[in-house]
Amino acid sequence: MPELAESITEGTIAEWLVQKGDKVEKGDPIVELETDKVNVEVNSEVSGVITEILSEAGEDVAVGDAIAKVDENGEAGGDAAPAEEAPKAEKQEAPAPKEEITEAPKASEKDAPASEGTSGEVIASPAARKRARELNIDLSKVAVRDPLGRVRPEDVEAAAKAIDEPKQASKPAKQEAPKAAEKTEFDKPVERVKMTRRRQTIAKNLVNVQRETAMLTTFNEVDMTAVMKLRSERKEKFLQKNGVKLGFMSFFAKAVVGALKEFPLLNAEIQGNELVIKKFYDIGIAVSTDEGLVVPVVRDADRKDFAGIEQSILDLGKKARDNKLALSDLQGGSFTITNGGTFGSMMSTPILNAPQVGILGMHNIVKRAMVMPDDSIEVRPMMYLALSYDHRIVDGKEAVQFLVRIKEMLEDP
Repeated sequence: MPELAESITEGTIAEWLVQKGDKVEKGDPIVELETDKVNVEVNSEVSGVITEILSEAGEDVAVGDAIAKVDENGEAGGDAAPAEEAPKAEKQEAPAPKEEITEAPKASEKDAPASEGTSGEVIASPAARKRARELNIDLSKVAVRDPLGRVRPEDVEAAAKAIDEPKQASKPAKQEAPKAAEKTEFDKPVERVKMTRRRQTIAKNLVNVQRETAMLTTFNEVDMTAVMKLRSERKEKFLQKNGVKLGFMSFFAKAVVGALKEFPLLNAEIQGNELVIKKFYDIGIAVSTDEGLVVPVVRDADRKDFAGIEQSILDLGKKARDNKLALSDLQGGSFTITNGGTFGSMMSTPILNAPQVGILGMHNIVKRAMVMPDDSIEVRPMMYLALSYDHRIVDGKEAVQFLVRIKEMLEDP
Protein backbone atom coordinates (compact mmCIF):
# COMPACT_ATOMS: atom_id res chain seq x y z
CA MET A 1 0.00 0.00 0.00
CA PRO A 2 1.57 3.30 -1.06
CA GLU A 3 1.55 6.54 0.88
CA LEU A 4 -1.45 8.49 -0.42
CA ALA A 5 -1.26 11.60 1.74
CA GLU A 6 0.34 12.71 4.99
CA SER A 7 -2.95 12.44 6.87
CA ILE A 8 -3.73 8.92 5.62
CA THR A 9 -1.86 6.07 7.29
CA GLU A 10 -4.28 3.19 6.71
CA GLY A 11 -7.27 2.13 4.66
CA THR A 12 -9.68 -0.70 3.94
CA ILE A 13 -9.66 -2.87 0.85
CA ALA A 14 -12.95 -1.95 -0.85
CA GLU A 15 -12.69 -4.03 -4.04
CA TRP A 16 -10.05 -5.88 -6.04
CA LEU A 17 -10.10 -4.88 -9.70
CA VAL A 18 -7.93 -7.88 -10.71
CA GLN A 19 -7.77 -11.56 -9.81
CA LYS A 20 -4.98 -14.01 -9.19
CA GLY A 21 -3.42 -14.92 -12.55
CA ASP A 22 -4.35 -11.64 -14.27
CA LYS A 23 -1.79 -9.81 -16.38
CA VAL A 24 -1.24 -6.17 -15.40
CA GLU A 25 0.80 -3.34 -16.84
CA LYS A 26 2.67 -0.74 -14.79
CA GLY A 27 0.21 1.97 -13.81
CA ASP A 28 -2.90 -0.22 -14.18
CA PRO A 29 -5.43 0.19 -11.34
CA ILE A 30 -5.53 -3.07 -9.37
CA VAL A 31 -7.47 -2.32 -6.19
CA GLU A 32 -9.91 0.25 -4.82
CA LEU A 33 -8.99 1.45 -1.34
CA GLU A 34 -11.42 3.07 1.09
CA THR A 35 -9.74 5.76 3.18
CA ASP A 36 -11.00 8.16 5.82
CA LYS A 37 -11.98 10.73 3.20
CA VAL A 38 -12.38 9.19 -0.27
CA ASN A 39 -12.05 5.95 -2.19
CA VAL A 40 -8.90 5.81 -4.31
CA GLU A 41 -7.51 3.37 -6.84
CA VAL A 42 -4.05 1.90 -6.23
CA ASN A 43 -1.99 1.26 -9.35
CA SER A 44 0.50 -1.52 -9.99
CA GLU A 45 4.10 -0.39 -9.63
CA VAL A 46 5.36 -2.98 -12.13
CA SER A 47 4.18 -5.01 -15.13
CA GLY A 48 3.60 -8.72 -14.62
CA VAL A 49 1.13 -11.31 -13.38
CA ILE A 50 -0.78 -11.21 -10.08
CA THR A 51 0.49 -14.34 -8.29
CA GLU A 52 -1.10 -13.76 -4.91
CA ILE A 53 -3.63 -11.47 -3.24
CA LEU A 54 -2.61 -11.04 0.39
CA SER A 55 -5.43 -8.87 1.72
CA GLU A 56 -9.06 -9.54 0.88
CA ALA A 57 -11.90 -7.04 0.50
CA GLY A 58 -12.95 -5.67 3.86
CA GLU A 59 -9.53 -6.05 5.49
CA ASP A 60 -7.71 -3.06 6.99
CA VAL A 61 -4.20 -2.34 5.73
CA ALA A 62 -1.54 0.20 6.71
CA VAL A 63 0.81 2.19 4.50
CA GLY A 64 3.71 -0.07 3.56
CA ASP A 65 1.79 -3.34 3.96
CA ALA A 66 2.09 -5.87 1.15
CA ILE A 67 -1.39 -6.42 -0.28
CA ALA A 68 -0.55 -8.43 -3.43
CA LYS A 69 2.38 -10.05 -5.25
CA VAL A 70 3.30 -9.53 -8.89
CA ASP A 71 5.65 -11.79 -10.87
CA GLU A 72 7.37 -9.62 -13.46
CA ASN A 73 8.33 -12.70 -15.51
CA GLY A 74 5.03 -14.55 -15.16
CA GLU A 75 2.41 -15.32 -17.78
CA ALA A 76 -1.32 -14.81 -17.42
CA GLY A 77 -3.36 -17.83 -16.42
CA GLY A 78 -2.70 -18.37 -12.75
CA ASP A 79 -0.91 -21.75 -12.79
CA ALA A 80 2.19 -20.71 -14.73
CA ALA A 81 3.34 -18.09 -12.26
CA PRO A 82 3.55 -20.37 -9.20
CA ALA A 83 5.37 -23.00 -11.29
CA GLU A 84 7.97 -20.48 -12.39
CA GLU A 85 8.45 -19.35 -8.82
CA ALA A 86 9.71 -22.78 -7.71
CA PRO A 87 13.41 -22.13 -8.57
CA LYS A 88 13.18 -18.74 -6.82
CA ALA A 89 11.92 -20.41 -3.66
CA GLU A 90 15.23 -22.27 -3.20
CA LYS A 91 17.23 -19.04 -3.44
CA GLN A 92 14.92 -16.83 -1.41
CA GLU A 93 14.54 -19.21 1.55
CA ALA A 94 10.85 -19.98 1.78
CA PRO A 95 8.91 -16.96 0.45
CA ALA A 96 5.44 -16.10 1.71
CA PRO A 97 3.54 -18.13 -0.93
CA LYS A 98 5.32 -21.35 0.12
CA GLU A 99 4.63 -20.65 3.79
CA GLU A 100 0.98 -20.16 2.89
CA ILE A 101 0.81 -23.62 1.30
CA THR A 102 2.44 -25.42 4.22
CA GLU A 103 0.39 -23.61 6.85
CA ALA A 104 -3.05 -24.49 5.55
CA PRO A 105 -3.00 -28.25 6.42
CA LYS A 106 -2.34 -27.49 10.10
CA ALA A 107 -6.07 -27.30 10.78
CA SER A 108 -6.41 -31.05 10.10
CA GLU A 109 -4.47 -33.87 8.47
CA LYS A 110 -7.32 -34.22 6.00
CA ASP A 111 -6.82 -30.67 4.70
CA ALA A 112 -3.97 -31.52 2.35
CA PRO A 113 -5.69 -34.11 0.16
CA ALA A 114 -8.98 -32.21 0.30
CA SER A 115 -7.43 -28.94 -0.87
CA GLU A 116 -5.58 -30.48 -3.77
CA GLY A 117 -6.87 -32.02 -6.97
CA THR A 118 -8.42 -30.61 -10.11
CA SER A 119 -9.62 -27.45 -8.40
CA GLY A 120 -6.22 -26.66 -6.85
CA GLU A 121 -5.53 -25.34 -3.36
CA VAL A 122 -8.28 -23.71 -1.33
CA ILE A 123 -8.13 -19.94 -1.84
CA ALA A 124 -8.43 -18.21 1.53
CA SER A 125 -7.32 -14.96 3.08
CA PRO A 126 -4.65 -15.11 5.81
CA ALA A 127 -7.27 -14.02 8.33
CA ALA A 128 -9.56 -16.86 7.26
CA ARG A 129 -6.76 -19.42 7.56
CA LYS A 130 -5.85 -18.16 11.02
CA ARG A 131 -9.47 -18.32 12.18
CA ALA A 132 -9.84 -21.81 10.73
CA ARG A 133 -6.84 -23.01 12.75
CA GLU A 134 -8.26 -21.45 15.91
CA LEU A 135 -11.64 -23.13 15.42
CA ASN A 136 -10.19 -26.37 14.00
CA ILE A 137 -12.22 -25.99 10.80
CA ASP A 138 -11.40 -27.83 7.55
CA LEU A 139 -11.17 -25.07 4.91
CA SER A 140 -12.04 -27.45 2.10
CA LYS A 141 -15.44 -28.10 3.72
CA VAL A 142 -16.34 -24.44 4.26
CA ALA A 143 -19.27 -23.12 2.22
CA VAL A 144 -18.05 -20.12 0.21
CA ARG A 145 -20.23 -17.12 -0.69
CA ASP A 146 -17.59 -15.26 -2.68
CA PRO A 147 -18.27 -15.64 -6.44
CA LEU A 148 -14.52 -16.15 -7.00
CA GLY A 149 -14.40 -19.02 -4.51
CA ARG A 150 -12.34 -17.20 -1.87
CA VAL A 151 -12.81 -18.25 1.76
CA ARG A 152 -13.25 -15.31 4.11
CA PRO A 153 -13.26 -15.13 7.93
CA GLU A 154 -17.05 -14.81 8.03
CA ASP A 155 -17.36 -18.08 6.03
CA VAL A 156 -15.22 -19.83 8.64
CA GLU A 157 -17.35 -18.37 11.43
CA ALA A 158 -20.51 -19.59 9.68
CA ALA A 159 -19.04 -23.09 9.30
CA ALA A 160 -18.11 -23.19 12.98
CA LYS A 161 -21.60 -22.05 13.92
CA ALA A 162 -23.16 -24.76 11.75
CA ILE A 163 -21.08 -27.40 13.54
CA ASP A 164 -21.87 -25.94 16.94
CA GLU A 165 -25.66 -25.68 16.50
CA PRO A 166 -26.34 -29.47 16.58
CA LYS A 167 -24.24 -29.67 19.76
CA GLN A 168 -26.28 -26.91 21.35
CA ALA A 169 -29.53 -28.58 20.30
CA SER A 170 -28.53 -31.85 22.02
CA LYS A 171 -27.99 -30.13 25.39
CA PRO A 172 -30.71 -30.24 28.07
CA ALA A 173 -33.38 -27.55 27.94
CA LYS A 174 -32.22 -26.11 31.28
CA GLN A 175 -28.90 -25.10 29.72
CA GLU A 176 -30.44 -23.64 26.55
CA ALA A 177 -32.36 -20.80 28.20
CA PRO A 178 -29.34 -19.12 29.82
CA LYS A 179 -27.34 -19.45 26.57
CA ALA A 180 -30.08 -17.68 24.58
CA ALA A 181 -30.21 -14.88 27.13
CA GLU A 182 -26.44 -14.35 26.96
CA LYS A 183 -26.32 -14.32 23.16
CA THR A 184 -27.76 -10.84 22.63
CA GLU A 185 -29.12 -7.91 24.62
CA PHE A 186 -32.15 -7.67 22.29
CA ASP A 187 -35.32 -9.74 22.52
CA LYS A 188 -36.31 -8.91 18.94
CA PRO A 189 -34.47 -9.34 15.60
CA VAL A 190 -31.62 -6.96 14.83
CA GLU A 191 -29.06 -6.57 12.05
CA ARG A 192 -25.43 -5.78 12.76
CA VAL A 193 -23.58 -3.93 9.99
CA LYS A 194 -19.92 -2.95 10.19
CA MET A 195 -19.42 0.79 9.88
CA THR A 196 -17.47 1.89 6.81
CA ARG A 197 -14.13 3.54 7.41
CA ARG A 198 -15.58 6.88 6.29
CA ARG A 199 -18.52 6.60 8.68
CA GLN A 200 -16.15 5.71 11.53
CA THR A 201 -14.08 8.78 10.73
CA ILE A 202 -17.15 11.03 10.53
CA ALA A 203 -18.33 9.73 13.91
CA LYS A 204 -14.91 10.26 15.52
CA ASN A 205 -14.46 13.75 14.07
CA LEU A 206 -17.91 14.95 15.13
CA VAL A 207 -17.39 13.75 18.70
CA ASN A 208 -13.95 15.39 18.77
CA VAL A 209 -15.42 18.71 17.59
CA GLN A 210 -17.97 18.76 20.38
CA ARG A 211 -15.34 17.80 22.95
CA GLU A 212 -12.53 20.12 21.79
CA THR A 213 -14.39 23.28 20.74
CA ALA A 214 -16.70 25.74 22.48
CA MET A 215 -19.41 25.46 19.84
CA LEU A 216 -22.45 27.71 19.88
CA THR A 217 -25.19 28.36 17.31
CA THR A 218 -26.98 31.61 16.56
CA PHE A 219 -30.10 31.87 14.38
CA ASN A 220 -31.75 34.40 12.12
CA GLU A 221 -34.25 34.40 9.28
CA VAL A 222 -33.98 35.79 5.79
CA ASP A 223 -36.69 36.97 3.42
CA MET A 224 -35.91 35.22 0.12
CA THR A 225 -38.28 37.37 -1.97
CA ALA A 226 -35.56 39.43 -3.69
CA VAL A 227 -33.31 36.43 -4.42
CA MET A 228 -36.21 34.38 -5.83
CA LYS A 229 -37.39 37.29 -7.97
CA LEU A 230 -33.91 37.97 -9.36
CA ARG A 231 -33.35 34.26 -9.98
CA SER A 232 -36.69 33.95 -11.78
CA GLU A 233 -35.94 36.95 -14.02
CA ARG A 234 -32.41 35.88 -14.94
CA LYS A 235 -32.42 32.09 -14.91
CA GLU A 236 -33.16 31.51 -18.62
CA LYS A 237 -30.58 34.01 -19.92
CA PHE A 238 -28.13 32.78 -17.30
CA LEU A 239 -28.51 29.18 -18.50
CA GLN A 240 -28.18 30.17 -22.16
CA LYS A 241 -25.07 32.24 -21.52
CA ASN A 242 -23.24 30.00 -19.06
CA GLY A 243 -24.59 26.49 -19.67
CA VAL A 244 -25.38 26.01 -15.98
CA LYS A 245 -28.49 26.78 -13.91
CA LEU A 246 -28.60 29.68 -11.46
CA GLY A 247 -29.22 28.13 -8.05
CA PHE A 248 -29.50 29.47 -4.52
CA MET A 249 -26.07 28.28 -3.39
CA SER A 250 -24.12 30.84 -5.44
CA PHE A 251 -26.03 33.66 -3.72
CA PHE A 252 -25.15 32.24 -0.30
CA ALA A 253 -21.52 31.62 -1.26
CA LYS A 254 -21.15 35.21 -2.41
CA ALA A 255 -22.84 36.53 0.75
CA VAL A 256 -20.57 34.37 2.94
CA VAL A 257 -17.44 35.64 1.19
CA GLY A 258 -18.60 39.25 1.68
CA ALA A 259 -19.33 38.68 5.37
CA LEU A 260 -16.01 36.88 5.94
CA LYS A 261 -14.14 39.90 4.58
CA GLU A 262 -15.88 42.07 7.19
CA PHE A 263 -15.47 39.53 10.04
CA PRO A 264 -12.15 37.75 9.36
CA LEU A 265 -12.09 35.70 12.58
CA LEU A 266 -14.82 33.51 11.07
CA ASN A 267 -12.24 32.69 8.38
CA ALA A 268 -9.55 31.55 10.83
CA GLU A 269 -8.43 28.51 12.79
CA ILE A 270 -6.51 27.79 15.99
CA GLN A 271 -3.03 26.26 15.83
CA GLY A 272 -1.56 25.87 19.30
CA ASN A 273 -1.52 29.31 20.88
CA GLU A 274 -1.86 31.15 17.57
CA LEU A 275 -4.72 32.25 15.36
CA VAL A 276 -4.24 31.58 11.66
CA ILE A 277 -6.39 34.18 9.85
CA LYS A 278 -6.80 33.10 6.24
CA LYS A 279 -6.60 35.63 3.46
CA PHE A 280 -8.22 33.31 0.95
CA TYR A 281 -11.82 32.16 0.57
CA ASP A 282 -12.08 28.42 -0.15
CA ILE A 283 -15.69 27.59 0.69
CA GLY A 284 -16.67 24.01 1.52
CA ILE A 285 -20.07 22.86 0.27
CA ALA A 286 -21.45 19.88 2.19
CA VAL A 287 -22.72 17.09 -0.09
CA SER A 288 -24.68 14.05 1.09
CA THR A 289 -23.73 10.72 -0.55
CA ASP A 290 -24.62 7.08 0.07
CA GLU A 291 -21.27 6.66 1.84
CA GLY A 292 -21.81 9.67 4.12
CA LEU A 293 -21.36 13.42 4.19
CA VAL A 294 -18.39 14.92 2.34
CA VAL A 295 -17.34 18.55 2.01
CA PRO A 296 -15.64 19.33 -1.31
CA VAL A 297 -14.16 22.81 -1.58
CA VAL A 298 -14.90 25.60 -4.07
CA ARG A 299 -11.48 27.23 -4.45
CA ASP A 300 -11.11 31.01 -4.53
CA ALA A 301 -14.84 31.64 -4.33
CA ASP A 302 -14.15 35.37 -4.04
CA ARG A 303 -12.62 35.39 -7.54
CA LYS A 304 -15.44 33.44 -9.20
CA ASP A 305 -18.63 34.93 -10.61
CA PHE A 306 -22.01 33.32 -10.05
CA ALA A 307 -21.58 31.01 -13.05
CA GLY A 308 -18.12 29.92 -11.87
CA ILE A 309 -19.44 29.05 -8.41
CA GLU A 310 -22.45 27.15 -9.80
CA GLN A 311 -20.22 25.21 -12.21
CA SER A 312 -17.79 24.30 -9.43
CA ILE A 313 -20.62 23.13 -7.18
CA LEU A 314 -22.14 21.09 -10.02
CA ASP A 315 -18.81 19.42 -10.86
CA LEU A 316 -17.92 18.65 -7.24
CA GLY A 317 -21.39 17.32 -6.47
CA LYS A 318 -21.25 14.94 -9.43
CA LYS A 319 -17.77 13.73 -8.44
CA ALA A 320 -19.00 13.15 -4.88
CA ARG A 321 -22.02 11.11 -5.98
CA ASP A 322 -19.89 9.12 -8.45
CA ASN A 323 -17.28 8.51 -5.73
CA LYS A 324 -14.63 10.25 -7.86
CA LEU A 325 -13.49 12.95 -5.45
CA ALA A 326 -9.75 13.33 -5.04
CA LEU A 327 -8.11 14.17 -1.72
CA SER A 328 -7.24 17.60 -3.12
CA ASP A 329 -10.97 18.31 -3.56
CA LEU A 330 -11.54 17.99 0.19
CA GLN A 331 -8.54 19.68 1.74
CA GLY A 332 -7.94 23.23 2.86
CA GLY A 333 -11.43 24.75 3.14
CA SER A 334 -11.77 27.89 5.27
CA PHE A 335 -15.55 27.97 5.90
CA THR A 336 -18.44 25.57 5.18
CA ILE A 337 -22.03 25.90 3.97
CA THR A 338 -24.50 23.06 4.47
CA ASN A 339 -28.05 22.94 3.10
CA GLY A 340 -30.43 20.77 5.09
CA GLY A 341 -33.34 22.48 3.36
CA THR A 342 -33.01 20.16 0.37
CA PHE A 343 -34.25 17.37 2.66
CA GLY A 344 -36.99 19.48 4.27
CA SER A 345 -35.16 20.67 7.39
CA MET A 346 -36.77 23.75 8.99
CA MET A 347 -34.03 24.40 11.56
CA SER A 348 -30.86 22.69 12.78
CA THR A 349 -27.57 23.31 14.58
CA PRO A 350 -24.80 22.31 12.14
CA ILE A 351 -21.59 20.91 13.64
CA LEU A 352 -18.29 22.59 12.83
CA ASN A 353 -16.05 21.12 10.15
CA ALA A 354 -12.78 21.19 12.13
CA PRO A 355 -10.38 22.95 12.11
CA GLN A 356 -12.72 25.60 10.69
CA VAL A 357 -14.46 27.85 13.23
CA GLY A 358 -17.67 28.62 11.34
CA ILE A 359 -20.38 26.81 9.39
CA LEU A 360 -23.59 28.24 7.90
CA GLY A 361 -26.72 26.10 7.83
CA MET A 362 -29.40 26.75 5.19
CA HIS A 363 -32.92 25.39 5.59
CA ASN A 364 -36.13 25.02 3.62
CA ILE A 365 -38.04 28.00 2.28
CA VAL A 366 -41.52 28.33 3.80
CA LYS A 367 -44.19 30.93 3.03
CA ARG A 368 -45.15 32.74 6.22
CA ALA A 369 -47.23 35.78 7.12
CA MET A 370 -44.80 38.59 7.94
CA VAL A 371 -45.43 42.06 9.37
CA MET A 372 -43.97 44.71 7.01
CA PRO A 373 -42.42 48.05 8.07
CA ASP A 374 -45.74 49.80 7.39
CA ASP A 375 -47.52 47.30 9.68
CA SER A 376 -49.21 45.56 6.75
CA ILE A 377 -49.08 41.75 6.61
CA GLU A 378 -47.70 39.98 3.58
CA VAL A 379 -46.95 36.35 2.73
CA ARG A 380 -43.21 36.04 2.21
CA PRO A 381 -40.87 33.09 1.41
CA MET A 382 -38.75 32.83 4.55
CA MET A 383 -35.69 30.73 5.43
CA TYR A 384 -34.13 30.15 8.83
CA LEU A 385 -30.33 30.48 8.90
CA ALA A 386 -28.05 28.94 11.53
CA LEU A 387 -24.43 29.87 12.19
CA SER A 388 -22.42 27.53 14.40
CA TYR A 389 -19.12 29.00 15.55
CA ASP A 390 -16.20 28.32 17.88
CA HIS A 391 -16.64 30.63 20.86
CA ARG A 392 -12.95 30.28 21.75
CA ILE A 393 -12.04 32.86 19.10
CA VAL A 394 -15.39 34.23 17.88
CA ASP A 395 -17.44 36.32 20.29
CA GLY A 396 -21.23 36.29 20.22
CA LYS A 397 -21.35 39.88 18.99
CA GLU A 398 -19.23 39.06 15.93
CA ALA A 399 -21.18 35.88 15.18
CA VAL A 400 -24.55 37.67 15.32
CA GLN A 401 -23.32 40.58 13.18
CA PHE A 402 -21.81 38.13 10.66
CA LEU A 403 -25.18 36.40 10.27
CA VAL A 404 -27.05 39.70 10.07
CA ARG A 405 -24.69 40.84 7.31
CA ILE A 406 -25.45 37.69 5.31
CA LYS A 407 -29.18 38.35 5.82
CA GLU A 408 -28.82 41.95 4.58
CA MET A 409 -26.96 40.92 1.42
CA LEU A 410 -29.47 38.21 0.56
CA GLU A 411 -32.43 40.53 1.09
CA ASP A 412 -30.79 43.14 -1.16
CA PRO A 413 -28.75 41.08 -3.66
